[in-house]
Amino acid sequence: MLGLIPLMLLVLVGCSSGSKNSEVLSTTQIKKNIGSKLISTREDAQKKLTKKYQSATKNKAYTLSDPYVKVNPYKDSPLTALVIFKTDKAAKISYTVSGKTDKTSITNQVKGYQKTHQVPIAGLYADYNNTVTITVTYKDGSTEQKVLHLQTEELPKYIKNAKIVVSKNDKSKMDIGDNKLTLMNRTTKEPFAIDADGEVRWYSTNYSQHTIEQTDDGHFLILTKKNVDSTVYNDLIETDALGRVYREYSFNNKVKSNDSGNAKDETTVIHHDLLELPNKDILATVNDGSKYKEDVMVQISHKTGKIVKVIDLKKILPSSMYKNYKAGSDGKIDWFHQNAVDYDKSDNTIMISGRNQDMIMKLNYKTDKIIWIYSGKSKKSWPKKYRSKLLTPTKGTTITGGQHGLYQLSKDKDGENILLYDNNVDVTNGNKKTSGKYSQAVQYHIDTKKMTIDQTWAYGKSLGKTNFTNIIGYAERESNGNTLVDFGYKNNGAESNVIEVDSSGNQVFNVTVKNASSKAYVYRAYRLEFYPQGYVFDVNK
Repeated sequence: MLGLIPLMLLVLVGCSSGSKNSEVLSTTQIKKNIGSKLISTREDAQKKLTKKYQSATKNKAYTLSDPYVKVNPYKDSPLTALVIFKTDKAAKISYTVSGKTDKTSITNQVKGYQKTHQVPIAGLYADYNNTVTITVTYKDGSTEQKVLHLQTEELPKYIKNAKIVVSKNDKSKMDIGDNKLTLMNRTTKEPFAIDADGEVRWYSTNYSQHTIEQTDDGHFLILTKKNVDSTVYNDLIETDALGRVYREYSFNNKVKSNDSGNAKDETTVIHHDLLELPNKDILATVNDGSKYKEDVMVQISHKTGKIVKVIDLKKILPSSMYKNYKAGSDGKIDWFHQNAVDYDKSDNTIMISGRNQDMIMKLNYKTDKIIWIYSGKSKKSWPKKYRSKLLTPTKGTTITGGQHGLYQLSKDKDGENILLYDNNVDVTNGNKKTSGKYSQAVQYHIDTKKMTIDQTWAYGKSLGKTNFTNIIGYAERESNGNTLVDFGYKNNGAESNVIEVDSSGNQVFNVTVKNASSKAYVYRAYRLEFYPQGYVFDVNK
């Protein structure tokens, strides 16, 4: 009787996933299970609004002195506005949303000289009569101005109840520029962005989970759901700061999963990270519908919504890693728990992070071949064919534990510089001696010729257990050399602490967000331009 158990298990796995009797699914089966496709539900719902704004661009009655103005133009981005007007001569447009204090004004400039002007305003305050100054500059250098007063609504409860406390904001040393805000990418509920004072200056009414990423053209990729009452996040939208939807992907919710293993908790197909590839396709971390979870990546065509490439880490790493890993309370085996992916277009490679193996790794994106691996797992415990790919740490270099947010900073003649957030929790192969004592942002240099890894900078160890986070977190290098560090699960998730430090580790910004809702932690914090150079708003396109 006992001998029948493995066979029964295989049959059950095959039935639940629709595959043949195999623990590892075929590429065809994974594609079928995820069932990604393009839909137009949200775009269709916005068509009437879009037509209204298109008509406004053709109406000669809208001038600088009497423009068309609409706050929250697409009904899901309340701290934005759209202003439309015409000028007799070609001109370029800039605007400033007046800040309440020094260095909190938001200034943006619309690209190029036009006679018909569509000005997307971002950075308004909530529940406030905002002052917005629009400046028209003609080719001869002459200017005109128009001052608008834009009233906004109060914040929704899950943002309003999140107590935001700024304990330090040296604005002269922060990387805030003319229009940068700190985006709080939460594990659930509405994402929002704050200024240096901690004032909310943007948010989306679309609930997101883990993933909100800005693309090169200034759009946002947001993993959301069809309605706020649903427990399944399986809609991925490409939108902009104003809330206009440009593209929408839908997924089969039958392959949904979550980290808690509790069936009552919110679930998702795409889980921790995604990015836009140079050809505009999406590379996303997904569940594949097997008994294993969070160990597969897929490339999704932006033209068809279909999956065009599958990377299954079970086919790349030693089978002992996943076969010997204990299943969770949901019966799923979360042996790798991929929480980051970063793409390098210079050599067509990706770097990934696996929390539950305390491991980071680089792959050739075309061939899926391993380039290097960094792990606390002893060299002798790896099968021989992997050993040449293992990086050797220099003296004093940290072994990562449960790390998050891996990405490449730069390359040099010897290799590359990378940054990650080291939770420093020994999941399987972390540092047992230091585990749980602190968390930190860490920069490494990887010498790809010598196959060594050297720790070159870190911040967080001096904060000790106070800022230890056993899950989530992020580190981001800013344009002025500062580093923004998100201790997202501080005090066991009661609060998230985002700190900006200079290269010497001196704090220039420190904000704490009390988590006002279950699981609404700051998963990642980004310092973003809210009108990046690549962004062009054109309602007629």
